[in-house]
Order: sequence, then C-alpha cells, then structure tokens
Amino acid sequence: MCIESESTRSRKARPLMKIGIIGAGNIGGNLTRRLSALGHDVSVANSRGPQTLKELAEETGATPVTVEEAARGAEVVVITIPVKAVPSLPSGILEGAADDVAVIDTNNYYPQQRDGRIAEIEDEGLAESRWTERRIGHPVIKAFNGTYAQDILDRPLAAGDPDRIALPVAGDDEAAKAKVRALIDELGFDTVDTGGIDDSWRQQPDTPVYGLRAGTEAVTKALAEASPERPATFRG
Repeated sequence: MCIESESTRSRKARPLMKIGIIGAGNIGGNLTRRLSALGHDVSVANSRGPQTLKELAEETGATPVTVEEAARGAEVVVITIPVKAVPSLPSGILEGAADDVAVIDTNNYYPQQRDGRIAEIEDEGLAESRWTERRIGHPVIKAFNGTYAQDILDRPLAAGDPDRIALPVAGDDEAAKAKVRALIDELGFDTVDTGGIDDSWRQQPDTPVYGLRAGTEAVTKALAEASPERPATFRG
C-alpha cells in the first residue's frame, strides 16, 4: 500500500482548466461554487436537465449543460451522483473529453439507505470505485467521498497552515491522481495518497478516515487502521 502525504510547499499558480461536473447535489454544487470562483471553466449537469440549474449558474457563472455534454473538452470530470444512478449514465459519457482527462469519483455505496444490493461489490469484494470504473469504462480517482460538503466552502486553508484538513485520494493512473491532488491543494486542502483503486476501500463509508477532519498525519494513521471487512450497516 502506498500512503504518501503531498508536500505543502509553495507552488506556482496552475493553469485554469475546463472542468465538467455531473451531479449538482451538495458535493457537486459546492465544487461548482469553489472551482468557478477559482477561475476554472466549469460546466455542470444533472439528471433533470440544464433548465433546473439556472440559479446555480447565475450564482457561480458555471455553464449548465446536459449530462451528455458535461465532459466535452474537459480536463477533469467529476462524477458525483448516487451509485445506483451510475449505470444509467449515457453510453460514451466521456467522449469528447481531453485525452488525459482525470475522472473524479466522489460516490459511496449505501445499500440499505439508497442504492440497493450490488453483488459485484458485496460478493466479489470489489472496491466501490472499481465498480464505477467498470460501468463507465474509464479509470477514476476516488476523492471527496468522505468530505462534508460544507467543508468545501468553509474550511479551505493556505498550504502550510497547521489546521489544514487532508483528504484521502486513491487511483491507479498516477498522472490523473497528481492532477486531482493539485486541484484539491488549490481548493485549500492537503491530500494523502491512499494507493490504487483496489486500496480505496480504506476510505469507504464507516472506515476511520470517513468524515475525518484532520491533517495528513492523522489521516495517514486512519487509513492504515482501516479494516477490509465491510461493516454490517453498509451491506445489502
């Protein structure tokens, strides 16, 4: 397992990116707010259509689009919808995205509370984000899944601040993971590398790091203490 804290040393300003966000709930909405405020070109979509995103667009300057359009030209795509809705995403959802697009998966599997039982996750022991990868046909980076949505707005701090929160990030594509970690740093949070997607169970619901508001040292410790056994409350 690779668990490595990202340096909080000062970094040069990064180029602005085109970012597509699929899902405009608590996490998706607040990422739209912050990323737009940072100057990124943000497109946002939901299952109900762009006409329902007029208020968010007026507030943030983001462009409301259909789900089919969200990834076009995007260098980063955020998928932040219920797990049960992932198979309903349009085929070829990432067509037209940048060749090196990084796809962020913020989702959590809640079988009893929302999603119903998914055999591949429960019987095969498949990590939740590996299941999502198979559905969309593209590698993902798991991040923000255990983050309180309001913290995205309220808790960003400058690099080096002793109270800065660290977020766990998992993924197999090292270049995409580096891009996501840099974006999270720009948002005002440190990151800790959880390892590959097969290690991302360490940040799934009810693990020690899930919902933890702490710095890199405590987050690293919590990831190391996670158990691969799925808790009864998160089994279908």
